[in-house]
Amino acid sequence: MADITGIVLAAGAGTRAGGPKALLRMPDGTPWLELAATALLDGGCSRVIVVLGAQARIARPLVPIDDRVTTVVAMEWEQGMSESLRIGLAAADGDAALITLVDLPELPAAVVRRVLDAPGALRQATYGGRPGHPVYIAAEHWVPVAATLTGDHGARAYLVQHGVDEVDCADLWDGADRDAG
Repeated sequence: MADITGIVLAAGAGTRAGGPKALLRMPDGTPWLELAATALLDGGCSRVIVVLGAQARIARPLVPIDDRVTTVVAMEWEQGMSESLRIGLAAADGDAALITLVDLPELPAAVVRRVLDAPGALRQATYGGRPGHPVYIAAEHWVPVAATLTGDHGARAYLVQHGVDEVDCADLWDGADRDAG
């Protein structure tokens, strides 16, 4: 069985949401950070790294208390998603990383499992042909991916250039992000 590090990117300021999405909760009070970490663990990740940034001190208590979940802080989070992903990949270990975003609180563990079970060193969940999360990156790609990251862009260009395997998950979920709790 592969040793997979799940990564939750939750460092941004959440401008459209009125504040950092790492601070958001579902109507029942469950933190989005908890939902993301739980989906990754329940879906088959060995451990989870939560990348915080804006309001990290306030968000940290919302990270689930679990020996398999750790927190890192992207000190230069203002640089955008690239910095969060770079920090997350640098903290990862194992065979691969499976990356998701905090603003996907309804991500089902079944989607995580499907992406983990698919073949290929680079994999991305798709929803009706639209690329989404989670994204699987084998360890041998971490350094090359990190070298291409700039601004508020993730790894999509690298994935496309290196033949990402798209994993259709539209039958399991719509893949839509949320801007508010």
